[in-house]
Amino acid sequence: MKIKLSILAALLFASQVVWAQSNDAFNVQTKVKNGIIEGSYDTKDGIQTYLGIPFAKPPVGDLRWKAPQPLDNWEGVKETKKFGPRPVQAIVFGDMKSESDGVSEDCLYLNVWTPAKRNTTGLPVLLYYYGGGNVAGDGSEPRYNGRSMAKKGIVVVTVNYRLNIFGFLAHPELSKEVSYKASGNYGMLDQAAGLKWVEENIAAFGGDPKKITIAGESAGSAAVSMQMASPLSRSRIAGAIGESGAGINPTMAPVSLQEAEKTGENFVKRAGYSSIKELRALSTREVYEIFSESRMFGFPTVIDGYFLPKTLPEIFEAGEQAQVPLLLGWNNAEIPGYAFTQGPYSKEVYLAKVKEAFPDTYEEALKLYPYSNDKEIEWSATDLASDRFIAYSTWKWFDLHRKHSDKSVYRYLYSKLRPPLKDQNLVAGLAGGTNSGPAAPPAIGAPHACEIEYCMGNLDLVTDFAWTADDYKVSATMQEFFANFIKTGNPNGPKLPQWPNVEPKDDAPSVMVIDVESKAVKAQNDARYRFLDRYYKK
Repeated sequence: MKIKLSILAALLFASQVVWAQSNDAFNVQTKVKNGIIEGSYDTKDGIQTYLGIPFAKPPVGDLRWKAPQPLDNWEGVKETKKFGPRPVQAIVFGDMKSESDGVSEDCLYLNVWTPAKRNTTGLPVLLYYYGGGNVAGDGSEPRYNGRSMAKKGIVVVTVNYRLNIFGFLAHPELSKEVSYKASGNYGMLDQAAGLKWVEENIAAFGGDPKKITIAGESAGSAAVSMQMASPLSRSRIAGAIGESGAGINPTMAPVSLQEAEKTGENFVKRAGYSSIKELRALSTREVYEIFSESRMFGFPTVIDGYFLPKTLPEIFEAGEQAQVPLLLGWNNAEIPGYAFTQGPYSKEVYLAKVKEAFPDTYEEALKLYPYSNDKEIEWSATDLASDRFIAYSTWKWFDLHRKHSDKSVYRYLYSKLRPPLKDQNLVAGLAGGTNSGPAAPPAIGAPHACEIEYCMGNLDLVTDFAWTADDYKVSATMQEFFANFIKTGNPNGPKLPQWPNVEPKDDAPSVMVIDVESKAVKAQNDARYRFLDRYYKK
């Protein structure tokens, strides 16, 4: 027994030695507004990381369904070396991968990666909002990791915000509780609070509070469009990046307070409760299960007169949005065409679905989305599904800003086909990763969310796909475009294809097609978006 114990002790000692030798970081501390935090300094690359920094009080108990509240100061040193919990959520998109410390209503944490040395000041800042339909996601997903972008000389921040019923429930009783007499939008207010925290504290990490670029994908991109429009945030940002999404009909447009309150009131009644007080008294599990049993996808954002005083088109048309450079775009096959046809591709099915979608203007639609052969039908169905899902709303954001701002606007179309999955038993999911399930038809273009790990320089952290030299080439190009924009408001730089900014009234504006051979071209299909613009204005 003694021999066995001595061997075990030796093995444990050896493992500790190996661990110590492979750990290249030492502790590092910095002072933020509320106290001292301790993170890690990696001696391999010089990047400091501070993970799981609280930026507001935990929104629990009486603070459930209230705007984020300022933190109290703390004594001593707060360790910030691991990601905080992610917001309460179901596994809505099974392909999302999180490194969070569990799931909790106590989720208002952010993460910082910085290349700053001891005397560094004035670094540009990237604040990234994750996607997930306002019902899923968090800032710890590997594809959002800020280390690669920090190596470009940028301070990177990812921030959590509340989701689903915890982040977006509106109700007349909740509206009566606050001075601005509205409710909902708690997740958006979390984002705004995170931005405010960055403005107030980023100098401690070598960042310049006057050089904050906000960015995001899908719901995160819609968030960027709304933060640009919000009087709470628009003065705090120097630039904006949107990847596939805007808070504009039909994608994630905010609804009236009256409609949102009615939705919330009906939800509470159907759940069998008569007051918000009763709902607040429930445990996290009970609220989570009540929401899950409702089979609702989520709750909408709200024109609340506080975070959002008007619709985004009204705000942008009045020139009231953040007057900053904007870089945005979408992917060339955001969602499969069968999401439009609801079945196999055929001329008969396609024609019937187009007539159903556009009963008064289907002939014009068929000219813009033609159907002369099977392949053309597949592409046209994909274009229609993608445009109606998210591409049109992103185009509308682009069109509004270029016409109502004197700042530069840059537009891209991401077109790189993903390589095969390493595990052929898996299938690619809508949120950008993988699921188990029945095989899907081969992608004909770049699907929704697939560009995130490319633009953030994180292919190595996303291990599902068999990346090739071409993928790393595309990633290097796209990340350099983004890094240049974050630093200067202009994506152009040495050894990159020239990316022209767009003109306000150009019917065929310049678009950077990002692919193995990236190049700027004149837009070929903007007539589609002008057609949909008339349709969605009805």
